[in-house]
Order: sequence, then structure tokens, then C-alpha cells
Amino acid sequence: MKKLYLFTLFFLAVQLTFSQTIYKTINSSKLRQQRELKIQLPRNYDQNTGKKYPVIIVLDGDYLFEPMAGNVDYYSYWDEIPESIVVGVNQVRSRNDDCLYNPKTFLPEKEGAQFFEFLGMELLPFIDNTYRTSKFVAIAGHDYTSNFINYYLFKPDPLFHAYINLSPDLAPEMSNRLVEALSTAEAPKWFYLATGSNDVPDLKKNIRALDQQLSLIENQDVHYQFDDFDAATHYTLVGNALPRALEHIFSSYKPISLKEYDELVIMEKSAFNYLVEKYEVINNNFGIEKPVRINDFLAVGKALEYREKWDDLERLGDLAQKQYPHMALGDYYLARSYEANGRPKKAMKTYQSAYGKEEVAFVTIDFMLKKADLIKQDFGY
Repeated sequence: MKKLYLFTLFFLAVQLTFSQTIYKTINSSKLRQQRELKIQLPRNYDQNTGKKYPVIIVLDGDYLFEPMAGNVDYYSYWDEIPESIVVGVNQVRSRNDDCLYNPKTFLPEKEGAQFFEFLGMELLPFIDNTYRTSKFVAIAGHDYTSNFINYYLFKPDPLFHAYINLSPDLAPEMSNRLVEALSTAEAPKWFYLATGSNDVPDLKKNIRALDQQLSLIENQDVHYQFDDFDAATHYTLVGNALPRALEHIFSSYKPISLKEYDELVIMEKSAFNYLVEKYEVINNNFGIEKPVRINDFLAVGKALEYREKWDDLERLGDLAQKQYPHMALGDYYLARSYEANGRPKKAMKTYQSAYGKEEVAFVTIDFMLKKADLIKQDFGY
């Protein structure tokens, strides 16, 4: 019985580490019907009660939800993108009606206009009221639904910040309207576009033409990427495009890379200021409060020591102590800066204050105490 009890606890603990998929039905007054949803919550969503998450809306949720949810779960597990709430909208019986547009104005009408209002006026408020969401919302679609998602860009204050276009079946005038909307955008927007060499010929031709137009846009608020996958068909390109789209949209979220570190060592700008600004961008772009990663602290600390920027190293130590008070990392940076700036007694005491704290990388308790002993021997304290 005891073994069975322990096994049950272990099983439940393991289950909590996996992302959660929830199936819900939402009643829509706009559509005058119910609509099925698939919702993937991040791992440990229930435990992280103070955390907010970006939202990714996925049209064609009956087949596009699972590949998107899998990619989001995988990349966020490795902290390459922020943990996000993925919402799939089932359209298996209503796809053509949902995306209907007027044959003269080429804008949503009838059921298409109703679906447009459903997403903005019912679905997003429902998600915001039910789950802990940040201000950042992305939307994805495939061919017909990919064309549809772009109509939101024509509103004065678009609801979505990022648009994932997977082989869009572009309506007439869509290309020109997109160029105008993105050229005049006054807030950050991410636009991803993909086709493949074996895509539907007419779609591929129009998508490549659109890329030529969008590539000419000069707007610092627009982050645009286009991929044309070799040997990919209309359907297989999705598997290639989703990770590329997520990497593009969340590129500023990534940890400091080896290339970035090399730039930190030689840049004239303060490496400490670079770190602070990097996390301000993350928080401002995605509406989340992301503490500085330990590896990013280590990279910037190494760069500052190499360049002998001791005042900035002291500032780094203050930040590390504020964000990770239980760790010895902040004590090391502070003590090292005091030592280099001619304050050996304060450095010795700060090295010693790390005793009992959590070790990080090379910053072990033995290492810190040895540093303190060396100062004591040198100065006779």
C-alpha cells in the first residue's frame, strides 16, 4: 500500500510537469452558435500563480493546434521563447464561412464579419478573463485562414502583435493593403510569411510577389521574415515554418549567445546597460516580468571582468543580489569589484557573507572563502 501511495504521488508530480491541454466550448452571440476550442496551458501554470503569459491564437485549430502547441511547449521548455498560452479555434465545419469576404471590397462580410468580431470581441476577452494573460497576442493561419488574420492589421489599433502567415491564399488587394498597413504601423509588429518550392503554384507566385513588396518596407517597428522552403509542399511547409516563426517573433527573448558575448567584450557600450536594456525589451515586448537568466549574468560578468569595468560589475552584483538573494553570485560580483577598486576589507567581508548561500557555476563557497583568506593574509586583517 505504501509503495502504491508513493507511486501515485510520483505519477501526479510527473503529470504536473507537462503542459495541459483543455477542451472548451464557448457560446458566441456573434456567431449564434457554440465554437470548440483547444487550449494548451504552460507547464506548472497552476503553480506559478503570479505569472502572466503571452497568447497565441491558432486558426484551423482542428489540425494546426497540435503542431503549434508542440513547438511552443518544446521551445519554451528550453527557454528559447516565453511560456505561452496556445488557443486553437476549431473550424472543421465552418472554415469557408468564417473567412468569407466580399467579392467587390475583398473585406470580411456576413459570416466572415461575424467571425472577425467573434475573435476580437468574444474569444480574446474570454481568454483574458479566464487565464493569466500578458498584453502580447499572436495569431496564426494556413492558406484561407492565413489571409483572414491579416484583416486585423487594417484596424487603427490592431488586436494582434504578431501574424504567422503559412502559405496564405491572398485575397485581391491584400498585398497592397498589407504594404500600406505595415509601412504606417506605429507600434511593434511581427509579420512572418512562408511558402515552399512545391507549394500550390498560384499561391507560391503571389506569396513571392508579396515578399518582394514587404522587403522594401522601411519601418523600424515592423519585424518581417520570409521563408521559402526547398521541396516543401503546401502542407509540409507548416512543420518547417512554425519553429522559424516562433524564433523570429521571440528573437529578443533568447539568452545571450556566444556571438553576443563576443560583441559584449569589444563593444564601447556598457555591457551592464546592454543586459538591463535587453530585459526591458523582453518585458516591454511581451508583457512579462522576466528575471535575468543566471547564464546571462555569468556572460556579462565575465565580459565586465575581462574589460576591467569594476563599477559596472558592482552594479551587476547589486542586481544579482536583488533578483537572486539566496545565491552567492551577487556577493561574488560585489566583492570582486570592491577588491579591484581598492576596498580589500569590504571585499573580504563580502566574500565571507556568501557562506550558506546557494553555489552558482564557479562561484562555490570554498572559492569565496579562499578569496577572503587571501585578502586576510595579504593585508593582515
